[in-house]
Amino acid sequence: MAMRAVPLVGGPVELRGALDLEVTEAGVMPRRLPAWTKEQYQDPSVYGVTVMPSGVRLVFRTDARELELEVLTSTGQLDTDPEPRPTGMLDLLVDGAPAGRRQAPVGNVLRMAGPGAPQRLIPGEPGTVRFTGLPAGMKDVELWLPQQTPTELVALRTDGEVLAPLPDGRRRWVHHGSSISHCIEAEGPTGTWPVVAAALGGVEVINLSQAGNEMLDPYVARTIRDLPADLISLKVGINIVGLAAFRLRTFGPAVHGFLDTVRDGHPDTPLLLMSPVSCPAFEETPGPATMGQDGKITALGDPADVAGGALSLAAVRAELARIVAARQAHDPHLYHLDGRELLGPDETDDLADGLHPTAAAYRRMGKRFAAHAFASDGPFR
Repeated sequence: MAMRAVPLVGGPVELRGALDLEVTEAGVMPRRLPAWTKEQYQDPSVYGVTVMPSGVRLVFRTDARELELEVLTSTGQLDTDPEPRPTGMLDLLVDGAPAGRRQAPVGNVLRMAGPGAPQRLIPGEPGTVRFTGLPAGMKDVELWLPQQTPTELVALRTDGEVLAPLPDGRRRWVHHGSSISHCIEAEGPTGTWPVVAAALGGVEVINLSQAGNEMLDPYVARTIRDLPADLISLKVGINIVGLAAFRLRTFGPAVHGFLDTVRDGHPDTPLLLMSPVSCPAFEETPGPATMGQDGKITALGDPADVAGGALSLAAVRAELARIVAARQAHDPHLYHLDGRELLGPDETDDLADGLHPTAAAYRRMGKRFAAHAFASDGPFR
């Protein structure tokens, strides 16, 4: 049967995990924050990570045996590097089971003299990923986009009928965290720890995590407040310490304010507040952070300043535990998890740069989160 185009917008395909679709010259680009938030930040890195589609997938039913997705990616490249950064993978699930993985094609390249330097666009062309040999008959399909690479959707084509997905009754879990929840280093989009945990827990995850930008931003709190959600989790602290963005005096009220805003829309929804996983550089030493000569993250702050209100990871964990304990007196659906339960101090060899877990560690974190959160006596039971 000949391949035929399937509309990406306004047709049977659902784009889950994205809260905005930007129309581009090539097609449409998913974005993981609503459009209205763009006027509330100036740092371009915020926009950059929200168009990295961690957890974004196309969902539909089809009897097709072949499908192809045409995309235009945008990836970075330092002038000193011989090739662009890896574009990542697209993962195909059929009836919930892995059915193929394809490398995302290189499209646009953003050249830089060094990290943080101005970018120079080297325009590229869309490329196509193909999946063949799908099982016969009508089936549920999920096509997951690469978690680390902005991806414009140009065209979807199949050799069969495409229908809207049926309701599956799964609960919706909304999660917000840092790069350690964005999971750029995972081996593919279904290998991020929130996706691994969601699969084990039988829920649907919306991952609002923003690499380098989990800062208790009010516009994120309002976004979560207004989203339908059966379960909510927040992983707080590592970016705040790494940028020395708060001191103890301002951190506690900011946490309370974020929780208050979320609770305005979800007063009784199970809400799990998590502290950071282990990171030796910041356990007792405040930020800001820098990259050492050995390629490992290091902290520039003075440990003695913690007594005066600077934030180390130990200080953040203690304050988050204190806040949850205090609020639980009037919020019985608020829970706490020490992030070291997901990746502890004896596992820091799994932090390749001293901060970010390896792909295998992310999968382990997902299994541990599921075992805790979805247990019969867990917060997401």
